[in-house]
Amino acid sequence: MCAHVLVAEDDEKQADVLRRYLLAEGHTVVLASDGRAAIDYVRAHRPDLLVLDVMMPGVDGMDVCRILRRESDVLVLMLTARTSEDDLLLGLDLGADDYMTKPYSPRELTTRVRTLLRRVRQETVVADDEQVLCVGPLLVDPARHEVTMAGRAIDCTPGEFRVITAMAKRPGRVFTRPQLLGHARGDDSYVTERTIDVHISNLRKKIEPDPQRPAHLVTVFGVGYKLVSGDA
Repeated sequence: MCAHVLVAEDDEKQADVLRRYLLAEGHTVVLASDGRAAIDYVRAHRPDLLVLDVMMPGVDGMDVCRILRRESDVLVLMLTARTSEDDLLLGLDLGADDYMTKPYSPRELTTRVRTLLRRVRQETVVADDEQVLCVGPLLVDPARHEVTMAGRAIDCTPGEFRVITAMAKRPGRVFTRPQLLGHARGDDSYVTERTIDVHISNLRKKIEPDPQRPAHLVTVFGVGYKLVSGDA
């Protein structure tokens, strides 16, 4: 499961450690020492995965993620010395696929990389006859990784797409946060259930006419969320 990995880390020693561990896993590894270089490289070479340090000179990791998510679906694993839950949720809100706090074990990082790549590749192995999921005006096409609302294309992060796909497969079913977390992040990711609230909030902004009064992604108080057609 070899991949083309870009490591954006301004600490040369730390970057070299990551490079050696990832090379040992069979990946192709390129280093970038600042945010601008990372953006330029992703645009030019389209790597499979970006290991992104948050604290970098010039353009920091949060801004790098914000910019790239507008134009790329590259996997993003964020690294940061910040440990607050708000920082974690901000990274996920910007579209990061996973998040690790420093100090971390390089072996754990390579395991996270392996898990991310395996999960995405499993999701892309879709049967040719897999049907488009339809919930009222919302269409989810797992084979093409596309979402439309009333004919309008909706851009989703990988985590958001996994959430909306899981719910579209069972319209009307109430999903708890732990259930959606399993779909969105995988049971092995060290994140909180508030991650799901972030994904739901972002999806509502994208598909609801009035996100403050959702008609499709509905809260079931004390339980979780469900996806409905909105016809009622």
